[in-house]
Amino acid sequence: MTTRPELRGTFGAVASTHWLASAAGMATLEAGGNAFDAAAATGFVLQVVEPHLNGPGGDVPILFFDAAAGHARVICGQGPMPQAATPAAFRALGLPRIPGSGLLPATVPGAFGAWLQLLEEHGTMRLGQVLQYAVGYAADGYPVLPKAAEAIAVLAELFREEWTESGRTYLVDGAPPRPRSRLRNPALAETYRRILKEAEAAGPGREQQIRAAHQAFYGGFVAEAIDAHLRGTDVLDATGRRHRGLLTGDDMARWEPRTEATVSRAYRGLEVHKPGPWSQGPVFLQQLALLEGFDLAAMGLDSAGHLHTVIECAKLAYADREAWYGDPDFTDVPLAALLSDDYADDRRRLVGDRACDTLRPGAPEGRPPHIPPLDRAEPPGGPYWQGQLYDGLPTVVPPVVAATEARGDTCCLTVTDRHGNMVAATPSGGWLKSSPVVPGLGFPLGTRGQMAWLEEGHPNSLAPGKRPRTTLSPTLVVQDGRARLAFGTPGGDQQDQWTLGFFLAHADFGLDLQRATETLALHSEHVPSSFTPRTHRPLGVRIESRRSDEVAADLTRRGHVLVSVPDWSLGKVCAVGVEPGEGLLLAAASPRGEQAYAIAR
Repeated sequence: MTTRPELRGTFGAVASTHWLASAAGMATLEAGGNAFDAAAATGFVLQVVEPHLNGPGGDVPILFFDAAAGHARVICGQGPMPQAATPAAFRALGLPRIPGSGLLPATVPGAFGAWLQLLEEHGTMRLGQVLQYAVGYAADGYPVLPKAAEAIAVLAELFREEWTESGRTYLVDGAPPRPRSRLRNPALAETYRRILKEAEAAGPGREQQIRAAHQAFYGGFVAEAIDAHLRGTDVLDATGRRHRGLLTGDDMARWEPRTEATVSRAYRGLEVHKPGPWSQGPVFLQQLALLEGFDLAAMGLDSAGHLHTVIECAKLAYADREAWYGDPDFTDVPLAALLSDDYADDRRRLVGDRACDTLRPGAPEGRPPHIPPLDRAEPPGGPYWQGQLYDGLPTVVPPVVAATEARGDTCCLTVTDRHGNMVAATPSGGWLKSSPVVPGLGFPLGTRGQMAWLEEGHPNSLAPGKRPRTTLSPTLVVQDGRARLAFGTPGGDQQDQWTLGFFLAHADFGLDLQRATETLALHSEHVPSSFTPRTHRPLGVRIESRRSDEVAADLTRRGHVLVSVPDWSLGKVCAVGVEPGEGLLLAAASPRGEQAYAIAR
């Protein structure tokens, strides 16, 4: 039994982490738009209705399949570090790492520009048609998710005393909003409206207006407001001290989103596509390369053998992520070797019957791996909310929540249309905990810079103009030259473990998309987190409590240290697909979190 059926239709399918965003995507399809128009509309609404997890100041990788062109591509909406961001600049401030909140970790906001590029190059609608739903929810209000209300309540003292623009945006008469109450963001609505006004004033052409919107954001009033805010404001951050930011209007003006080739690998007759090594995306493909040498179906779904094999392969792939991934514009990532059959064969031999407690990156092309040492600095102390700032994850944990609570969250969306186009994206960054709201704009900046190392010489070391390696990692699958499946999940570092479980349940065990989203979820905590303070537990595995006692005992016997988390708490996988043969369009959304929603018609 599942909580809901796999949805099927012939016109279009949308699945995202919020029902209002999914509805906006379907409304866009019904108004005559294609999957690219619908994805942009969905993404813009997520910026409004999930402010604790993403915003216009954040980032997004957008994977898409253009049926007319017959290929998959990725738009990189991960903005680079500012030109002033160097290891020396942080050392001069007495900082051993980039903090996880405040202004110092801000990169160029990439999400807004990436959605504009998708719309300009592949959409059919005008920006005003696509942005209308986000404007409406920002101006007229939307129901506050319980998790968002909870986060605002924890941070309310900070918003009242320090981040006062955030207080004006998220507090209602000085108090946190009630869960599911109506919350408005008139400043964000006005930002969208002003962008649209300047776009429409540029001329009648659709593409002309979209380019003008990009200029308004990256070279006009939005960039000017961000520049003035960062130059003139000392902001309390994760360090317990006040700092000004490094990002400037010039950093924003010089940036353009890029459409790039995906990274792909075959698995069981399917062609699986991911973003490049500026994301963690290839780690999904490395796991598949290792797992292809095992008969998972013979082990049985969610058996101890199945789960142990997946966990140990994840450890090996993620260790390579830590040692080798970074912005390929700045570092030589040996990606072909990492994804080769010979390398997978060698690494697969390391998978034994016992859980390994050692971080074991490989040596592709004979090159020695290196992972910077982890320092164990303590948080600065102070009120409870200060500790929440120290942890760079978007999740805000109330004091009464148990330590077993799942951590790490963001957003995701997937769309397909009757023409064969398909999109998967994971918007994140610029969440309400990351940084104070920029005065007059209604949104904060992101903190993706925290993921770069200050130690020089590593593939993910900090450098001006360099993209910090992001955890954001949507997936798109092609079969026989056509888009077959698109999926993603919130979850930080865990994204490519939780979506792997979904994909294996579908590809190896034959479950339909909805059943695959509802299978048992777990993840290894073996590899250091990408977020400050980079915590890890070498043998730790978080697993939903609905696993059987026999499986738990077997995994423990093999050396895994299990932490049971509440049922239905790990991930929110969203997926759309096309059924081979009949061509029916499919949609599914995990029931976890009680907010993800799928629509097909």
